[in-house]
Amino acid sequence: MRFLLVLVLMLSLISCSMLLPIKVDKAGDIKIKSTPERLVRGEYLVEHVAGCADCHSQRDWSIFMAPSIAGTHGAGGEVFNEAMGTPGTIYAPNITPAALDSWTDGEIVRAITCGVNKEGVPLSPIMPYPNYARMSQEDIYSIVAYLRTLAPIANEVPKRKLNFPLNLIVRTIPKQAEFGTLPYKTDAIAYGKYMTNAAGCTDCHTPMEKGQPVAGMEFAGGFTMGMLSGGTVNSANITPHETGIKSWTKEGFIQRFKALDIPAAREVPLAANQVNTPMPWTYYATMRAEDLGAIYDYLRSIPAINNTVIKYPEL
Repeated sequence: MRFLLVLVLMLSLISCSMLLPIKVDKAGDIKIKSTPERLVRGEYLVEHVAGCADCHSQRDWSIFMAPSIAGTHGAGGEVFNEAMGTPGTIYAPNITPAALDSWTDGEIVRAITCGVNKEGVPLSPIMPYPNYARMSQEDIYSIVAYLRTLAPIANEVPKRKLNFPLNLIVRTIPKQAEFGTLPYKTDAIAYGKYMTNAAGCTDCHTPMEKGQPVAGMEFAGGFTMGMLSGGTVNSANITPHETGIKSWTKEGFIQRFKALDIPAAREVPLAANQVNTPMPWTYYATMRAEDLGAIYDYLRSIPAINNTVIKYPEL
């Protein structure tokens, strides 16, 4: 009898959750004009900063740093599963015109910033739409304009499977976007904060508990991620503490990325028993040096948190 009561309560909870309204407005009736300036800015954000081209292409996990596989650019299909610590199996959607031609500009903007797709289905929170919601409207419009120019690649991406209770909670996560403002580069810390948000640094460099970032531990590292090629990795502490990047110079920080901005860096096979890294070094290596420097300036301004991280806990 007790089992039946519990079952009825669970089924009622599931039914109610599926009826919960998504607190996001309908897609705006907008038409984004494609201009040379927007295409240049959009290309830079998509291909070098915001992670769009990285997550929505398939990565070669047999190569160290898992660079994108040629011919999959923007076509989706990259999997995020339980082996990686994801509560379910999620596939990055196809964001080339082959998939987006039926979407309006307003629908794409809503997906990027609010986390709701064309059909009104909430996107998985692995998509950092809360970050993009804080970007400027002009930057988001530039991203949309550029996505329209990608080479169309037909690729039918499998549907996701979210574990309980995320399959219910996911409807409560999307929120209406409130665009931010792109600061002037002369305000190095504010501009660096903007670029750090756009690059999603806090998402991987903040430890999580029960699917939520640990308050007060922002950028302190220790977020554990499983690798598709085997093994686990803990993200680094990037606060200005001794256990983080206190000893790093600005020049050294920039060079750590730019040294990998060469074709050879994308061709190093993963050695036997070597654990790969989820950090897309070869993607961020193509960011402008001045923007990497601004990110450094911002990271040096945040609270220093004492958190020693063992990068590869199984080795």
